[in-house]
Amino acid sequence: MRTFFLSMAGAFVAMILFVIVGFAMLMFLILGAASSQPVRPDNVVLSLDLNAGLPDQAPLGGLAAFSGVPGFTDLLIKLKAAETDKSVKGIYLRGSFTGIGTSRAEELRTSLKSFRDSGKFVVAHTQGMLGLGGPSAYHSITAAEEIWMQPGSDFMINGVSFETEFLKGLFEKIGLTPQIYALYEYKNAPNSYNETAYTEPHREAMTALATSLWNTALTDIAADRSMEVPALKAILESGPKSAEAALEAKLIDKLGWPEDAEEAALERAGENSELVDLFYYTAPASKAKAKDGMIAIVGGEGAVVTGGGGSDSPFSETPGFASDVIARAILDAADNENVKAIVFRVDSPGGSPTASDQIWRAVERAKEKGKPVVVSMGSLAASGGYYVSTGADSIIANRGTITGSIGIFGGKFALDGTFNKIGVTFDTVTVGGDFANAYGVGPFNQGQEAEIRAMLKRGYDRFVGLVGEGRGMTYDEVHEIARGRVWSGEEARKIGLVDEIGGIMTAITKAQELAGMDTAAMPVLAYYPHRKSGFEALESLFGVSAETARAAAVLSAVVGDERTQILIEELAVADAVNSGQAMAMGPRIRER
Repeated sequence: MRTFFLSMAGAFVAMILFVIVGFAMLMFLILGAASSQPVRPDNVVLSLDLNAGLPDQAPLGGLAAFSGVPGFTDLLIKLKAAETDKSVKGIYLRGSFTGIGTSRAEELRTSLKSFRDSGKFVVAHTQGMLGLGGPSAYHSITAAEEIWMQPGSDFMINGVSFETEFLKGLFEKIGLTPQIYALYEYKNAPNSYNETAYTEPHREAMTALATSLWNTALTDIAADRSMEVPALKAILESGPKSAEAALEAKLIDKLGWPEDAEEAALERAGENSELVDLFYYTAPASKAKAKDGMIAIVGGEGAVVTGGGGSDSPFSETPGFASDVIARAILDAADNENVKAIVFRVDSPGGSPTASDQIWRAVERAKEKGKPVVVSMGSLAASGGYYVSTGADSIIANRGTITGSIGIFGGKFALDGTFNKIGVTFDTVTVGGDFANAYGVGPFNQGQEAEIRAMLKRGYDRFVGLVGEGRGMTYDEVHEIARGRVWSGEEARKIGLVDEIGGIMTAITKAQELAGMDTAAMPVLAYYPHRKSGFEALESLFGVSAETARAAAVLSAVVGDERTQILIEELAVADAVNSGQAMAMGPRIRER
């Protein structure tokens, strides 16, 4: 027994030492990184690797927040801020191998064109393209003045294709009965369970969407490469090409290796130029002040769910789209007297009607408090993603944004037949009415099915009614273009579901305009929900207080680390900004 207790004591001491040593090493890495930050160079070439997978919006916590991983929208805002930074001469892009999505390619292209219009250059390099994501790998870099391609690689840009799995045949074999009801014929998600192939409305909608996305890409690429659309279409649809053939077809400008293109970009920037990753670039401090008015940025990404949602996992990477969190963020932004308008960034395939309704009401409350709300749609804002957007003062989408799908579906899978095949049977005792066992393993009876369909119809009618109120349309006008159909952002604008084509920067400018602010200057941006700083993320990850982490930094400064002292001063500024939840454009710059 004594040996047992000694062993336990030894293990306990070892565990404590492990935690202490681990924390010390972590602090060393933090302070080491801080103290090695270079002084801002006179000539900066920003760099961006499009192969890096990013969420639409920055993580709110976990390891991703601690490491400072930005969202796609953050990169666009950084790029806009760099337009007025005299030290930034241009940007060097590493092209994606498989693609970044049509909507993202379009939004990035718009930002790159604005960047070039400010007098900066754009150089891109690709090590080949395997267009699994359609034309977006190429579409995302054609705004560059020079496109380099690695010798010996392949250029393959596909059109747009949708492929859907249908499970009805499998379900029949295993005795599973899907009882999923959709309103109406274009609400195609249940078709995967109820059909063996595309229905005519499903095929019609998907064909129209693919055609719109393909035409959007062809139009942009042709304009960037000074080609006629029919000629470009013929080249791209003729199949894969070698790098040399792509050069001959004028799809690219030069052959070379990544280091060749990088050196060319640095040469173009001038003497003593340095490459700085856009992930970690921060522009010089803006002259705008929070007290003069801020634009709040509220972001939701992923499926719309009720409650707090999210994840306590330290590996969680996305902010999620939980109704309590997003609704509270909108209401908090509306309550801040310095916030003059709200930009609501939506990137969602949909989700719970109840959760969507809660968020819709928060938007209404914000407007009642005199705060204009502008929705910026990301890659998609469909079903519940459109529901939460419909009450906004203005809805802005990219041409390639998948939007609409104003419809609803619900039901269940009847599993009794599946269990019966393996000898499992069920019997039921029901108290409390016919609907008590509606969601049991057996199929709905006739009365239960009628009630479910009636409930879905109430949900559809409410959805259509809210769209009508928000868009100034009658029920019949909305129903005509709704019926569960998805549209591209371009088509959605034509039928009145979207007000304007553009990305996050267009939405910010629109919010300034509605709030009566100066649209010529970049405003102070306040993020809701609050984004944790690196030290705050450290606290939540390891239970270490931010004050303890800062104390370690102070200790390092006391012993004479001048650059760590600078870090402490920056943290003090960050604290002041966080108290108003505003984004400050500080002078930090470092390699990724």
